[in-house]
Amino acid sequence: MSLSHPLTTTASLLALAAVGAATTAYGVMYPESQLFGSSLVAPPLPNQLALTFDDGPNPAATPRLLEVLARRKVRATFFLIGNFVRLEPALTREIAAAGHAIGNHTMSHPFLPKHSAARILSEIADANAVLEDTLGTPITLFRPPHGGRSPAVFRAARSLNLQVVQWNLIVGDWKDASVDTILSRLENGIVRNHLRRRGTNVVLHDGGQAGLGQPRLKTVEAVHLLLDRLPPDTAFVTPTGGTALWG
Repeated sequence: MSLSHPLTTTASLLALAAVGAATTAYGVMYPESQLFGSSLVAPPLPNQLALTFDDGPNPAATPRLLEVLARRKVRATFFLIGNFVRLEPALTREIAAAGHAIGNHTMSHPFLPKHSAARILSEIADANAVLEDTLGTPITLFRPPHGGRSPAVFRAARSLNLQVVQWNLIVGDWKDASVDTILSRLENGIVRNHLRRRGTNVVLHDGGQAGLGQPRLKTVEAVHLLLDRLPPDTAFVTPTGGTALWG
């Protein structure tokens, strides 16, 4: 009978641990991962574009963004932070009245996977309650802050009948990028997804987790320019329509 050398055994265990850690990190953070549960990522057709905006409502940028979208009759999706909805109920209702889809982005924008199951459920359920009390309609969409998911996040979302929505394009507009940089990243990302024969679901930001009043007018201007430059056959979609086709 042969016995494994202790050093060999230790190395094997460390390798397995590394693989497990990498797999967990993939499930938690990779936007298109389906490891821990089902997430909507992108529409199925290359000409389809889902514009989604996180971290609002923000009186410093959201009203101007609504004007830009209305001018082109574009319907978008807004993932709202519950604490900001409490402070800006009228602006929240204005987003909904314009015909945009609204989703849950937790009460305070924590990185959920590092918290207890109870805290995760509280963050999501409390935001749902604030949104539904403000709008008078059920909320069905949920985007985890930072895209962070875990089994507990999916359990909480399922218990509230929420569909998790991720993305396949993120452009770093919250990092004080210039209008030209944001626009270039948008256009290049849409082309990359088109080459993959996928539609695009892009994350943009009309607000910021630090509080109301975050400067997001560069994002708004980049969206304005993008809408003027997109091909005429671009179809604007939201996760609330034909979700069975999203992957």
